Order: sequence, then C-alpha cells, then structure tokens
Amino acid sequence: MKTILLLEDLPEIRAWLRKLVLQVFPGAAISESARVHDAVELVKSTKFDLALVDLGLPDGSGVAVVTRLRDTQPETQSVVVTIHDDDEHLFPALQAGAFGYILKEQAGELIVEQLQRIAQGEPPLSPSIARRVMAYFTEKARPNTRSSPIPNVSLTDRESEVLLRVAKGYTLPEIGVQLGLSRHTIADYVKQIYRKLNVSSRAEAALEAQRLGLFG
Repeated sequence: MKTILLLEDLPEIRAWLRKLVLQVFPGAAISESARVHDAVELVKSTKFDLALVDLGLPDGSGVAVVTRLRDTQPETQSVVVTIHDDDEHLFPALQAGAFGYILKEQAGELIVEQLQRIAQGEPPLSPSIARRVMAYFTEKARPNTRSSPIPNVSLTDRESEVLLRVAKGYTLPEIGVQLGLSRHTIADYVKQIYRKLNVSSRAEAALEAQRLGLFG
C-alpha cells in the first residue's frame, strides 16, 4: 500500500486531488496538510512513497517540503501540483528535487494519465511544462559560439545502468538489488552522475537519460 502526502491549502482542491489519486493508487494511505509547517511535521514521522505538493501555501512555498523530502526521504517521489507555469516556479522546484510538475488547470482525466506515468518510471509532466523543460535542455546543450563547445558527457557503463534506473523511477534500494550493490554504493553513483550531468533532480536526470539515448 502506498503512503502519499497531499499538500494543498484549498479544501475543495484537496478533495478533488484525493479523488484523482485514489483512481491511480486505490487503497493508498493519504495524509493531508494545508500548511508547509504541518507537512514538514508529517515528513518527520511518516515515510512517504509519493508527495503531491502545491507551491503557494499560507505559510510559505511547497518547495521547502520538496527539499525536506529530498534530504530526508530521497526515495520519495515529489510531484508539484500548481497553477504556476512560469520558469520562476518550475526550475526551483525541479532543482529542489521534484520528480514531476503538473498544472491544476488541466482536466482531471489528464492528471490521472500523468500520475499513471509514475508506475512506468516516467516523470509526470504537463505537456506545456515538458516543452519548457526540453527547450531549456536544448538551449543548455547548444554550443556557445563565443567559447569552446560544451563537451559530451562521459558516463561509465555502470553509471549509465544506474542513471537509466533512476530515470525509470526505481528507488535506490531497488536499484541496488537489481545490480547487486549496496544502497550506499548506488547513492554514491547517483551523486557522481548528477555532478557529471549538472542536474539535481530525477526529472532532470530522466530528460538527460532520454537525450543520451539510454531508453533505447
């Protein structure tokens, strides 16, 4: 049974999201919060598989909760669910460790489809957000005509194996079992990979894995 954190301050939106989540994860244990402070307290006492996090809360930004989960529960998949579709909100959330970014303005059926991608190891991203992120990485990879070209990233075979599994959404213990390595060894590989790729979240790692052709 999945344990899920739902951070949203508006009761009607929270009830709507809860209904959608249960369509994707029937029987999930859902903890609800309307404030950043309360969500952080829940994170201290409960291990979550998934967190759906709004950004604009009465006492701060949901990015603080995403960061807390990244630092204390790195296996948790944090997905931002928000009305904000601008770079000023998107990229800080991804850099904080968000695995996905979904816009509330979409129909419920589309949000359900995006959440279903989690089971397939794909970052749940609204179409406009996916285009924005891909444009960012395309621009980032473009050679600077006034300086030397950006070198290709060189990953070892083992690093590529780990990156592919991270991009597919496997947790560190699961990757360790698959590759016959300890969780701590996998964590070291992930740090090296993130440093080489200059990324800081699973969503960014997944996009880089796609760019590198690791999905075949």
